Amino acid sequence: MEGFVKCSANFAPLTPLSFLERAANVFRDRTSVIYGKKLKYNWEQTHDRCVKLASSLVHLGISHGDVVATLAPNVPAMQELHFAVPMAGAVLCTLNTRHDSAMLSILLMHSEAKVIFVDQQLLEIARGAIALLADKKQEPPLVVVICQSDESPAVENLNTRDHHEYESLLRNGDSDFSIRWPRTEFDPISINYTSGTTSQPKGVVYSHRGAYLNTIATFLLHEMSTFPVYLWTVPMFHCNGWCMIWGVAALGGTNICLRNVCPKDIFENISLHKVTHMDGAPTVLNKIVNSPQCDLKPLPHKVKITTGGSPPPPQVISKIEELGFGVNHLYGLTETYGPGTYCLWKPEWDSLPVEEKFILKARQGVQHLCLKDVDVRDSATMEKVPADGKTIGEIMFRGNTVMSGYLKDTKATGEAFKGGWFHSGDLAVKHPDGYIEVKDRLKDIIISGGENISTVEVERVLYSHPAVLEAAVVARPDNHWGQTPCAFVKVKEGVSVVDQDIINFCRDNLPHYMAPRTVIFDDIPKTSTGKIQKFILREKANALGSLF
Repeated sequence: MEGFVKCSANFAPLTPLSFLERAANVFRDRTSVIYGKKLKYNWEQTHDRCVKLASSLVHLGISHGDVVATLAPNVPAMQELHFAVPMAGAVLCTLNTRHDSAMLSILLMHSEAKVIFVDQQLLEIARGAIALLADKKQEPPLVVVICQSDESPAVENLNTRDHHEYESLLRNGDSDFSIRWPRTEFDPISINYTSGTTSQPKGVVYSHRGAYLNTIATFLLHEMSTFPVYLWTVPMFHCNGWCMIWGVAALGGTNICLRNVCPKDIFENISLHKVTHMDGAPTVLNKIVNSPQCDLKPLPHKVKITTGGSPPPPQVISKIEELGFGVNHLYGLTETYGPGTYCLWKPEWDSLPVEEKFILKARQGVQHLCLKDVDVRDSATMEKVPADGKTIGEIMFRGNTVMSGYLKDTKATGEAFKGGWFHSGDLAVKHPDGYIEVKDRLKDIIISGGENISTVEVERVLYSHPAVLEAAVVARPDNHWGQTPCAFVKVKEGVSVVDQDIINFCRDNLPHYMAPRTVIFDDIPKTSTGKIQKFILREKANALGSLF
């Protein structure tokens, strides 16, 4: 058709930076950030601080496309850096705070970060990583130290020739700095390294467009309206806080920053700040429901808590709702900007028996608004599996909120996008109503005597045992069956139980071939995002050898 043009009047690249620009105009006097008892900003102040920080980064020599890394917990600086770094035209790389110096040095070298912002409590880890880089004759990043905790001691041996301090750097910035908007909406905005639950971390690249769209989808599936009060219990370094750092700005909400996540602080902050929303892995929910009675406080109102990261046991959902929380369940991966699907609740389910309701709520559901397709398909043939709730296939995604690719790994990117879909590596069934339900990771499925055993289903039964606090199931090698289920169990404090009690309980509630033949009582290793590190447990189970 004639008469149509694409110009600045009708087109601008999609970017979550626009959410902060709007917040500074529309919500300028509303509180943007609260941290501890002293620190509080409004959206006009947050915008000004981000612009000045972006200016300072450019003054340090940061150019378009350079990588700026962070190593910090959920402190206000992390919220600001999610805007300031892309405002400088750079790419944000938020690193896991549980990394040791060796892993940190690998990721800094791989990402080629020019600057790293480090929380003062993690400075020694960063220094160790920089020393390792020096040993390899690699150019280390410039270090900026974040000092945002009343409880932390002053930074010792801070060499101002090699290090900068966050607030000093910010104060020297220019409020009139001209923001470096993305040249195209497909420009990278961030790099998120996968958690490494199954292998070495890979650098997942997000675009401005994908981040913008997933932000909108995420606050919609959180059922957020204007002015939410959001408690930061999901790490900001994980999938850019499930894109909620940008989402809270879009809605003019308030970020309640929380350095350490513990039930006592969660309940105190909910009461003090009238928190409306929070997020967390099922392990965070489990920690809340099993916290000491003295830490629990009656909720002043219903708080919406969204969980994801691993399939939540229905028992945990039931218990957390008994405390007054309303649970939303989402599912996704680092490669899908965090949330990709959610269990959209239907009003007709309200009248179902309680047990049935929580089983439905534990499903991973349907794709969110900004994702084109989610399906369950045969990994080899790419054919759809029947929507019968029984046939297992691999969850696959396609659409605008799937990653751009893996940094410097064309081969892995090609494999992940084989057949025009992103292959998640998660096994699931599709129910007749179109809702998907995760059964296992492709690498976690147990094959015993030719039968596929879903570790998720075994774990669900284990969590219903009154003595079990946490549980994880992996395969143990078996000379006769090939593999048998091996359960790692952490029991509740003050409770006594033996392995045969657990085995008998599972045999009473599962087909016998699915019941664990081995039970090990131990702490369950997790990533800092609360995901169980099954590769560690597999190594332990493999070391045991065959049962007979």
